[in-house]
Amino acid sequence: MKYVIIIGDGLGDYPRPELGGSTPLAAARTPNLDALARESLVARALTIPEGMEPGSDVANLSLLGYDPLVFHTGRAPLEAASLGLELKKREVAFRCNLVSLAEDRRGDLTMADYSSGHIPTARAKPLIEALNKELGQGPFRFHLGTQYRHLMVWDGGRDDLELLPPHDLSGQVVTGTLERMRAQCPEIHELTRRSWDVLSRATAELNLKVRPTSIWLWGQGRPPRLSPLSQRYGLKGAMISAVDLLKGIGVYAGLEIVNVQGASGWLDTNYAGKVRAGLKALDRGDLLFLHVEAPDEAGHTGNLRVKLQAIEDLDAHLVGPLLEGLEHLKPYRLLVACDHYTPLSVKTHTGEKVPLLLHDSRKPLGRFPAFSEAVAEGSVDLSPAHRLVDILLERS
Repeated sequence: MKYVIIIGDGLGDYPRPELGGSTPLAAARTPNLDALARESLVARALTIPEGMEPGSDVANLSLLGYDPLVFHTGRAPLEAASLGLELKKREVAFRCNLVSLAEDRRGDLTMADYSSGHIPTARAKPLIEALNKELGQGPFRFHLGTQYRHLMVWDGGRDDLELLPPHDLSGQVVTGTLERMRAQCPEIHELTRRSWDVLSRATAELNLKVRPTSIWLWGQGRPPRLSPLSQRYGLKGAMISAVDLLKGIGVYAGLEIVNVQGASGWLDTNYAGKVRAGLKALDRGDLLFLHVEAPDEAGHTGNLRVKLQAIEDLDAHLVGPLLEGLEHLKPYRLLVACDHYTPLSVKTHTGEKVPLLLHDSRKPLGRFPAFSEAVAEGSVDLSPAHRLVDILLERS
């Protein structure tokens, strides 16, 4: 038996008046997902335990079978694992975004672009090198990640800070946020302010559509202690994602991390390459965890057209071809889910119960008209989400 988990990051959304009250998922052309729904169980589950922040770290720990209330220690240490960084006992990892801040008419700073125009990794590399050369003194070190997502490690640092993710602040004034940062942790505030001059010099001669003007530190933590899925279930598995966070979770879960050239986490990601690599991984093992970031990034933009495209591309270029390939690997069981909502109206993550689809190639598990939030809401609740792996593996 083969097992596949497909995660459409941030797929869930709210009804939109311009879509006649439908959500983007319900309105998008998704013939492959809807065909699956007619032979599957469409349900819902809570990926974000009450009281926890609705982040992809919390949600995807849940979807890989780990209770975040027990195992979550922060986002950045998961990303550190994907980069091969072994944190020492005194070290705290921070997510380090390259962001673009701008002054408004009143002179206040706003979060103009949390991703610096989805800066390519090759363009980000000299910027991280410049930051490390000029600011990587004493306890601080900067490490290259992917696109705008990088890491800072603070030897002897604090992990008790309340630092907001930049995508939660899109288009908002951040002057007050920076002042609260200074009151809470002067070291982090000073490092952020000093990055402005470094990036101004480092980007001066680069031809960038959107220039990074600042680092933004958040998601700090120390390494978690997860037992590998091979020990828990006796399965050999693989993880495919363009996102260091997901790869880091995969490292701790004991999954093979399969890197796909051209996997970007955006609309231009290499779907065909992900499908080919995923099917090859299933030839070698039992479980495939396949993550797609684009719907989440689209949600953060607030652009309906972009989110519809991200959803339709997921269906057409990943789900459809993957199902064709799985025909040669029967029998299989498939779980499709989003990790959290990223509604266009708020441009950030929210913690509702997410829609999911459970399919078994041997027999119909249900007959539902489509895969959407409304259909899932009218079906069964399989919460909490960290039990879904047991359900997928028929061990519950």
